[in-house]
Amino acid sequence: MAKALKKATEEKQYAHVILESANQIWLAGLGAFAKAQGEGVKAFDHLVEAGKQVEEKSRKSAEEKVVAVTSKATETWDKLEQVFQDRVARALNTLGVPSNKDVADLNKRIDELNKSVQELLKKQTAKPAAAKSDEPKAEAKAVIAKAADPKAEVKPVAKA
Repeated sequence: MAKALKKATEEKQYAHVILESANQIWLAGLGAFAKAQGEGVKAFDHLVEAGKQVEEKSRKSAEEKVVAVTSKATETWDKLEQVFQDRVARALNTLGVPSNKDVADLNKRIDELNKSVQELLKKQTAKPAAAKSDEPKAEAKAVIAKAADPKAEVKPVAKA
């Protein structure tokens, strides 16, 4: 019986050692899993950060290329537009259509003539009715003649 008891005790000790070893192996596996999970999160975060940097570089590069192409296209379009405007202006000039500058010059000349007419009217109304002569009429006729021919100069009429 002593042998059986000794054998049972040894078996219990072996079982306890095996159980303890199995528990340690289990804990080591859990520790490895926890460490791998922690390292995995770090690796994942590192990959996300690297991805953000690559995306930012790609976006900047694409934006720079878009700006360059847009600038070149705009420059070409502007040149084409200028050539078109020049040709249309020449065609209109050939047909005798006045340019914006011509119209502006005429408007300025009309304003000057209106001012001259207004001054003549003021002079005419300022003189007494009995002292009226043909001078204002002659001056008015000269202004009207000049209005009809914008290139003609108005010469002052000699007063009597």
